[in-house]
Amino acid sequence: MPAKRYKVKLSEEERQKLEQITKNGKSAAAKINHAHILLKADENQEEGGWKEQSISDIFNISIRTIERVRQRFVEEGLYNALVPRPRHTLKLKKLDRETEAHLIAIACSSPPEGRSRWTLRLLADQIVTMGYVESISHESVRQVLKKNELKPWLNASWVIPPEANAEFVCQMEEILDLYTLPYDPDYPLVCLDESSKQLISEVRPPIPASTGQVERYDYEYQREGVCNLFMMFEPLVGCRHVVVTDHRTQIDYAHQIKYLVDQRYPHAIKIRLTQDNLNTHVKASLYKAFLPSEARRILDKIEFHYTPKHGSWLNMAEIELSVLNRQCLDRRIPDKQLLIQEISAWQNCRNSLSCKVNWQFTTADARIKLHRLYPSIITSLSTSLSFAVS
Repeated sequence: MPAKRYKVKLSEEERQKLEQITKNGKSAAAKINHAHILLKADENQEEGGWKEQSISDIFNISIRTIERVRQRFVEEGLYNALVPRPRHTLKLKKLDRETEAHLIAIACSSPPEGRSRWTLRLLADQIVTMGYVESISHESVRQVLKKNELKPWLNASWVIPPEANAEFVCQMEEILDLYTLPYDPDYPLVCLDESSKQLISEVRPPIPASTGQVERYDYEYQREGVCNLFMMFEPLVGCRHVVVTDHRTQIDYAHQIKYLVDQRYPHAIKIRLTQDNLNTHVKASLYKAFLPSEARRILDKIEFHYTPKHGSWLNMAEIELSVLNRQCLDRRIPDKQLLIQEISAWQNCRNSLSCKVNWQFTTADARIKLHRLYPSIITSLSTSLSFAVS
């Protein structure tokens, strides 16, 4: 805590005036708060003036505000310390519709050479340079972008599917139809996906959180390797199982499939398995790990369903992996044993609550919202009709 630079010493008349403000409750809230600050900071009291942190804890006022009130009392007097400074609002320039349209078009275009993205000031300068207005503040630009819900300084990584792709929509509808089937214990639906976790250890011990101070950790760290996570999620039951392995190979994948068949669902007739197109997620992986007879026995119990390429978002295991990363793995974990222990605790908690995924997106929705992905068959229909007429 910095040393006190501005000492508050109230006269008896000033103290009576401040006490009257705090008691009658007729003044503005900010004025009453400032009066409380000055009364508690007064060093002419028998017990002396309170420290900023004590005043902040009692009245829930920021320390910066307390310091500012003390300073204004010493430099400007009691009246100015009680009355907050008036805020000068910037008068914004209102653009006509045509100029707004030009501004939006510029914001949606590529940024100038040497710049990675548009900023508010860049846009303001650009619209002046192009002669649409004589002058404009960046705040006026911000208001226009806010009204039109534009943020040109942001971008997002996204998997963009190809246009009019029959293979994509075929696999998508297969998965979506699978998700609409009712629960059947003889044919359980299981979603499988993989992720990785970088193991990181601290070089210096973190400093725990304390009053008025967040937990702090050193920016330097030590890499301790990478672990692979297999997520097996049964969305209709709300049950998930995560396995931590050292590698992500076909052998590792094959053993997870055997685990599903022999331990998780030994009495199932068929396991409906949803997964993405990772190069290890193939039937041949089991022939690399087991004898042919054993591999065939396991495969006969699995019904494979693949999400389309660039469509792994259709796998509900991805949703559960996202929850795992946010709730459990968003921190530094130094070793595999602790990783297994933490994931196990998270998994047991989620399973005890039977947390499910309420999947709402259906094939009917896809045919409306993703209609651009469906191939046009007008040409082929016209050709067929012409042949029929002839």
